[in-house]
Amino acid sequence: MLLELSVQNLGVIESSSLVLGPGVTVLTGETGAGKTMVVQAIQLLTGGRADPSMVRNGAEQATIEGRFQTPEGSEVILRRVVPTEGRSRAYLDGGLAGMPQLAEIGLTLVDLHGQHQHQSLLQQKVQRSALDQYGKVDLGPLIDARNTERRLVDAIEELGGDARTRAHEIDLLKFQVDEIEKAKLDDPTELDELAELEELLADATAHIEYGSQARESISGDDGLIDSLGKVITSLSDRTPYKELADRLRGIQAEVTDVAQLVRDLVDSIEDDPQRLADVRERRQLLIDLQRKYGDSIRAVIDYQSEASQRLEKLQNHEANAAELEADLVEARKQMAANSAAVAMARRAAAPLFAEEVSRYLPELALENAGLSVEVRGEDPADDVEIMFRANSGSKWHGLSKVASGGELARVMLSLRLVLTSGPPSLVFDEVDAGIGGSAALAVGQALGRLGGSHQVLVVTHLPQVAAFGDCHLVVDKNDDGSSVVSTVTEVEGDDRVRELARMLAGQPDSVSGNEHAAELLEQARLDRSHP
Repeated sequence: MLLELSVQNLGVIESSSLVLGPGVTVLTGETGAGKTMVVQAIQLLTGGRADPSMVRNGAEQATIEGRFQTPEGSEVILRRVVPTEGRSRAYLDGGLAGMPQLAEIGLTLVDLHGQHQHQSLLQQKVQRSALDQYGKVDLGPLIDARNTERRLVDAIEELGGDARTRAHEIDLLKFQVDEIEKAKLDDPTELDELAELEELLADATAHIEYGSQARESISGDDGLIDSLGKVITSLSDRTPYKELADRLRGIQAEVTDVAQLVRDLVDSIEDDPQRLADVRERRQLLIDLQRKYGDSIRAVIDYQSEASQRLEKLQNHEANAAELEADLVEARKQMAANSAAVAMARRAAAPLFAEEVSRYLPELALENAGLSVEVRGEDPADDVEIMFRANSGSKWHGLSKVASGGELARVMLSLRLVLTSGPPSLVFDEVDAGIGGSAALAVGQALGRLGGSHQVLVVTHLPQVAAFGDCHLVVDKNDDGSSVVSTVTEVEGDDRVRELARMLAGQPDSVSGNEHAAELLEQARLDRSHP
């Protein structure tokens, strides 16, 4: 529902803000006052085409903002800025939005009737949904059957598709699993360990040479251990150095241990070119496997496990596929039965739906018009289209081909009287075009009934229609000779009677006109209280 509408510098409207409620809101005013600007503002908010000529003379841009309550109960704010130069901009809840996004959300909030824009019922998929809703067509079993079929097809494809594709994948998986198995990957850290071993073997000669030199410098003749021994001997009998001599003995013992460790390390280093070649070959093998199957040895091991499981499933394909394909045959039988049931229900509901909507057409000044619902195509007959002809001798056309805005608006009104779904806000422009008298009263009554389930905004020039509004807004035009400014205000009580009198005879102060206007309001009140 549209809760609030703000319009700045759009056409002749300089600045207007409207707070709207449920029920029927009528919008009236003299010709050229700018009534259609309000409809155009809503049209822009719901993704309608913008044109720089819409901007008020002297202004740099037009700004339209609307606060809506969604069918779920939350609120959303749409904003549209139309500059005199450059492209228009759209905003959703304060953030930038694209026109398709605005149009998509607009379709769930507002239906505009009278122009061929933003009318959800002009879309065949919405017409199909309308027929299904009217005929209480149960789509659940068909949707379930379609989902089951899709799941089974996916499962069969997952098993490997056709025989040639499956054989190719089996060969590839066998090669991959065999290649990884031959590598005998047991340790996820092996690659790091091989890198360290390769570095050791690659420089073995130098390692041995420098280690031997270090050992000789420590434990050889006149080495570090001998030098420490001489120092200890020279100090051990000297009382002042007794404590230092003891510390040096400890250092000598530590150095002796280091010398032993150096010797052990030197002895452990292999100067083995063949071992080095083997390590390098193994390391390259693991690097190649990582490049093919994962970012780490752990990932390669995991891939082997997954590939083995997939291979087993493919090799057991025949048994698995036979069961799935039997289920698929049954699912398709069920889907065909459900499709036939849906098609039968749609074809049965179509003439009843058309008949019920058509009952409203004569009283809405479409006496010789006809409406039908065509249900075409193979089961489940998804090709549903609402057809219309303005006169008994005319050809049938889809709703989107109806040329007259007034006719289309009244057809849509008839449809909305029968349907209970649709966007919460309905805007009717030109709904009273080319009618008057009792037909105008019938349109007003129909709009009043529709206001019981929807928020309805009606732009009208007929007092018989305006009398049925729960809220009456008047667009006033003020021309001071240099510029035209229009404002939108709500009228109640005597002011509303005067506006209806103006619409009746062009004389708001006419006594008889005011009496007639008051009579219209009372008749509308009685009609609304006794639907």
